[in-house]
Amino acid sequence: MKLSERRVCRVLGQHRSTQRKRPRGHDDEERLTADIVELARQYGRYGYRKIAALLRSTAGWVVNDKRVERIWRQEGLKVPQKQPKRGRLWLNDGSCIRLRAERRNHVWSYDFVEDRTHEGRKYRMLNVVDEFTHECIAIRIERKLKSIDVIDVLSDLFITRGVPEHVRSDNVLHREAAATRRQKISFPQHAAADL
Repeated sequence: MKLSERRVCRVLGQHRSTQRKRPRGHDDEERLTADIVELARQYGRYGYRKIAALLRSTAGWVVNDKRVERIWRQEGLKVPQKQPKRGRLWLNDGSCIRLRAERRNHVWSYDFVEDRTHEGRKYRMLNVVDEFTHECIAIRIERKLKSIDVIDVLSDLFITRGVPEHVRSDNVLHREAAATRRQKISFPQHAAADL
């Protein structure tokens, strides 16, 4: 069965030039691919747009982003996912194992949250959390919170709930606590039981 090229192209909905013209790449395709792969290896967190900008600025290539993207995909290049930030792996005593809460009142942590009212006035919240039960055991809200406020909240909790084995903080009040550091406050384990 012999059909003309025109009739077949019309039935398929294709242009006739698609049947004759062979696609050919650029002469410098291999060199460009090698440069893209090298830059992607050198700058691992850069995507194809940044690599294209580097090719134009440093390597002297006259190339657009679409061509770089096409080669990027052909080579299977991807920007790696960001690794999650890990928490500190040391304690105040210098040990290198992160302490995990094993039971209730084993580890408490406190942190500050800051926000603004609808009028634009700032307020701060001190949150104390039991890390094992994930229970928020205290919230104190004030316009200004200082280290003495932290001591007040913790001492009240020590009296009402008992003294935890460890208290973790992010040392936000380091400067403010420098003044009160001279007044070393100790809470013995039996103090809460005596009350």
